Formats: sequence, structure tokens, C-alpha cells
Amino acid sequence: MKGRFFHLACALLVMLACITKVLAADVNADFAAANKLYAEGKFADAAAAYENILKTGVQSPALLFNAGNAEFKAGHLGKAIAAYRQAEQLEPRDAELRANLAFVRNQVQGATLRESRWQNWVGSLTLNEGTLLTTVFFWALLALLTLKQIRPALAPGLRRVTQLAAVLVFFSGAVLALQAADHFRSAIAVVTSAETTARSGPFDDAQNAFTAHDGAELRVLDRHDDWVQTADNAGKIGWLNTNQVAVLPGA
Repeated sequence: MKGRFFHLACALLVMLACITKVLAADVNADFAAANKLYAEGKFADAAAAYENILKTGVQSPALLFNAGNAEFKAGHLGKAIAAYRQAEQLEPRDAELRANLAFVRNQVQGATLRESRWQNWVGSLTLNEGTLLTTVFFWALLALLTLKQIRPALAPGLRRVTQLAAVLVFFSGAVLALQAADHFRSAIAVVTSAETTARSGPFDDAQNAFTAHDGAELRVLDRHDDWVQTADNAGKIGWLNTNQVAVLPGA
């Protein structure tokens, strides 16, 4: 009986590997086709092709970067910014990506959010990188403390190294906490329509609150059904329908 289950498990693993390989091949083919459309100057078609790939749940810095380029060439500032911002979360130190994002942002009209200096500094690492760094420092500190207990004679020589490790754990942990808070507690709505009117309430008949242009980045304050309450950099607050914006996690 155990042997039968073992062979069944092996067969399922092989089948899963084959399916994964086929899906990866399909994605690569679709990505190549989208790149070909972009190279031919068919930017709207390329943007739609990249979007179809993203809808499958596949994400990569290259895919999002190319999607942002295609959206910008197609005249969709908001969709380009949304793609670049998602790519930036995966590759925060990519100079070309950051330059493209800054260039597109300069085309946006009206009030829009910008990251503060500390957000740019904290965002220089991905959340996974920050977690890994803090974990390494923590285990290094634990190893040093354990070594001091096992070999007391080494304690004086390890004092400064242990203190440095403790400082690094505290510092990296604080940065990680800021990263996590900014990523999970804050959300950004990027306007993806040419021009949209924010309402005073979460319904179509509510009074106009302010006008936002394509590419404007707004802070999300609240959500209700298909609406998000947003605030721009000038402090104006209004509700936008989710079909008018791309809602992204914080930096």
C-alpha cells in the first residue's frame, strides 16, 4: 500500500512539473509576442498583450517594465506609472526603471503624491531583502551570544562584535518595520483614465470634490464597495470608482 502511494505521489509530482513547464513556455511565447508588437511600434496592442500576461498572475521586473514602456508609448500615463511602481517594488535599485518612472511622472498634470526622502531610502531594499538582512543579523547575534556562553574566555574579545550585531539587529528591524507598515498599511490609487472627477461620497450622484488627471497618484484613505476614498498632495479628499484607478500597495 505504501509503495502504491509513493508511486502515485511521484506521478503527481512529474505531472505537476510538466504542467509548470508548459505554462512557463506559454508565458515565454506570449512575452516574446508582446515584445514583437512593441518592436513593430504597435504600442497599444503590446500593452494589451502584456496586460493579458499579468492577468494570469505572472509578474517579473522585465514584464512590468516592458508593460510600463508600452503603456507610456500608447499614451496611458497612469497605467505606465502603475506598472513601473510594481516593477520598482521588485527591483528598487534599477536606475533605468527609476528614470523612466520619474520621466512619466513629469508628464502628469495637477497635484500628485511623491515619496518622501525616508520612503525612498527605506524603499532601496525590497521587503524580502529587508527580511533576509534582519534574519541574518539576528542569527549572527544569537550565534555570538551562544559562543560567549560556551566559551566564556572569548567573551571579552567578542564584546564589541556582539554590541555591533545587536545594533544592526535593532536598526535593520526598525527599517523592516517601516517597510512593512508602508507596504501593508498604505495604498496608492493611480488614476488610469484621461480625466476623472472625485466625488464627495461613494456614489455617482455625489457632488464633485476635485478633478484628477491621468497618472495622478493619490493616497487611499478608505474603501466602500467599488469606491476608494483618496487624498491628493494638496489635501483634497474625494471618492473614485475602482474602474478609474489602479490600486497598489504602498512603496
